Amino acid sequence: MVVERGDHMPWYAGPTLLDLLENIEIDHDVNLEDFRFPVQWVCRPSSTEYHDFRGYTGRIESGMVKAGDPITILPSGRSSRIKQIFTYDGPLGRAFAPQSVTLLLEDDLDVSRGDMFVKNRDDVQVANEFNADICWLSEQPLDMRRKYVVKHTAKTVKVWLTRLEYRVDVNASQLVGGLQSLQMNDIARVGIKIAAAAGHRQLCAQPGHGLVYFD
Repeated sequence: MVVERGDHMPWYAGPTLLDLLENIEIDHDVNLEDFRFPVQWVCRPSSTEYHDFRGYTGRIESGMVKAGDPITILPSGRSSRIKQIFTYDGPLGRAFAPQSVTLLLEDDLDVSRGDMFVKNRDDVQVANEFNADICWLSEQPLDMRRKYVVKHTAKTVKVWLTRLEYRVDVNASQLVGGLQSLQMNDIARVGIKIAAAAGHRQLCAQPGHGLVYFD
């Protein structure tokens, strides 16, 4: 019953394994509950027709949104409502992940690349210091004394590492503490602090959107 039905299992009326794998429905591959929209670009066309147009372009990473929805802009905490939703093919009444859209707000707010739109009711943690599980891919060992550049969605910030809590020993399935550095391919949990004044260079710590890149 792997590829084709046979005569040795007359009691089984279900699909073959191959048919099941090709047609199985995945229920949770896209999160449609928690709206997250990292701003990739502030759209200000230099034309007479759209001289007052100010849209925020990006990809909806999760959730859905419709015109009239109240939203909060992080990290500033300012609030507004969605006025219109545009795509290349024209306006939409609603949009959902993973669509790429341009959102217009009812208010003229100071929004820039790297800011995050969320629904007002969503509980989103914004922090200057947090823990992260990382995989160190550089041939140069991690140096706790130097600053690093981290990219989180469309935002790039300077950070330093406050602590190295442990390294995962994948061979022994153990957590190894007391380390001061990481070698290539090490997996570890570290403490990260953003090297800027509070409230200006904050990151949105959210499962599914907490991926960061070190350089």
